[in-house]
Amino acid sequence: MGKNLIQQRRGKGSHTFRVISFRFRGKATYATFTEPVDGTIIDIVDCPGHSAPLAKIKYDNGKEILTIAPENIRVGERVGYGVGVIKSGTIMQLKDIPEGTAIFNIEARPGDGGKFVRASGCFAKIVSKFQNKIIVLLPSSKEKEFIGECRASIGVIAGSGRTEKPFYKAGNKYKAMQARNKYYPHVSGLSMNAVDHPFGGRSSHAKGKPTQSARNSPPGRKVGKIAPRRTGRKSR
Repeated sequence: MGKNLIQQRRGKGSHTFRVISFRFRGKATYATFTEPVDGTIIDIVDCPGHSAPLAKIKYDNGKEILTIAPENIRVGERVGYGVGVIKSGTIMQLKDIPEGTAIFNIEARPGDGGKFVRASGCFAKIVSKFQNKIIVLLPSSKEKEFIGECRASIGVIAGSGRTEKPFYKAGNKYKAMQARNKYYPHVSGLSMNAVDHPFGGRSSHAKGKPTQSARNSPPGRKVGKIAPRRTGRKSR
């Protein structure tokens, strides 16, 4: 008989695992203009779908966007788009930003609206610039290459102290996860019963079988290391 695994229940699309997106304020992205333009921050909003606050910017050409808010900005402040003053909130292409500048919300490809460095308190830095690529140091301490036409915002994302305050109680953690419709608590497969997970049964933390599974394993068994290329210690 058995039961479905957690990942199988998620894929079915029940209300337990569905993201309540009607509470979200909107998508944090960039507007596309053919020439530089200035705008005004008209509001700073809180969105359950984002860990950082969002800034609503109205540009002089009448277009409004929602974008991730950096530190040290206020309602009524003027921000630029395109070539302009290097200040928090300015949106520019990577090729126009000086080396060593803190940036966030970096586009993976020109025009996608930003994919990298979007969590509260994060920032990246431009390490070096070449003719056909820009090297950026990400918050994970890894360096990644970007196209010079990719856009990014200048500054550090607001909300840097969000993770410093402890939850103290599991109930508070549960409520915080419910606000973003995240599944909580996460239970290890080793701690489950044998009917609930392939690693369950026997005792709390004793593996009854290897944690590797083949690429062609059925959905109820494809857990742990999925067809790993290499296991054990890495040979030098």
